Amino acid sequence: MNRRAVSLVAVVLLLSGAAPGAASDQGGNAVVAEVDGVKLTLADFEARSAGTLFQARNDFYIAERKALEGVIDNFLLEQQAQKENLSVAQLIDRHVNQAIAKDPDEAALRVFYEGLDTNEPFEAVHDKILESLRQRRIARARTAYLQALRSQAKISVLIAPPRVPISLANTPVRGVTGAPLTLVEFADFECPYCQQVQPALNQIEAEYKGRIAFAYKNFPLPIHLHAQKAAEAAECAGLQKKYWEYHDLLLQNPGLEIPQLKARARELGLDSQRFDTCLDSGDRAAAVKAHAEEAARLGLQGTPSFFLNGRFFSGVVTEEQLRQILEEELQRIPAQRTDAPIR
Repeated sequence: MNRRAVSLVAVVLLLSGAAPGAASDQGGNAVVAEVDGVKLTLADFEARSAGTLFQARNDFYIAERKALEGVIDNFLLEQQAQKENLSVAQLIDRHVNQAIAKDPDEAALRVFYEGLDTNEPFEAVHDKILESLRQRRIARARTAYLQALRSQAKISVLIAPPRVPISLANTPVRGVTGAPLTLVEFADFECPYCQQVQPALNQIEAEYKGRIAFAYKNFPLPIHLHAQKAAEAAECAGLQKKYWEYHDLLLQNPGLEIPQLKARARELGLDSQRFDTCLDSGDRAAAVKAHAEEAARLGLQGTPSFFLNGRFFSGVVTEEQLRQILEEELQRIPAQRTDAPIR
């Protein structure tokens, strides 16, 4: 984002909530600019720059959340230091520095040295290697100690993440009707990161059965030559009520050449002539394009990108990271369970 865009974002954020006066009172009707006598309202600006503004707000949320987590950690250390009648430095020394293992022996240091990309002799980097290993161990011990303190405390993070409404129209969804959690994934069948994250998604789907619905939106990236037709193929399978079966099969067996896409349809017992005609004609290209255009409007840059009840996160998230985000979300909303499946 250029400086002018950043300035505009700052102004709009200020007018939309941070500053008192007429602008905040008027809400979306607040005038944020005039061009040749034509007034641009806050609502207009939000609509025209939705993706840019959302990503800017999400970046700010991430930075704010990171800072808050640091403050919480420091507060826990201060509280524990008071309980033990120590300074924070003394507390860290007792529970972190003294808890780490002894320094590795020379043989272990030489093994580590052999894995380094350096032309310097072992003796020249010996002390640097030793200090680096010490710092890594201290960092791990500190993290473990803080996790222990956190597990003993009741912590509620009340900073709300920014959200954006995601339409589920013309989007395959599986799960339960009225689930308290809806996870929308913008993904690409050729994306290796999407394939890597799928086992974690499968585990979460099983663990949160009855409380979560999954939606999949096609976002084939230009760098992936087979992604567009793979997305169309899944849409074609959906016309025969086999979208999710085909989706899962593609992620398990990611051969994406046209003959392979057609072979997958036959494995699922689809009407092969109908499927082939759909795929060859590009009948579902417009549906795929609509999802990709939505991703562009949201300012998405890559896959996988997720929206949990409108809350954004992206990348190869682990089961534990997913579980943490899901639990945070469940704390914000009343969990309502229904067993009516989404078709």
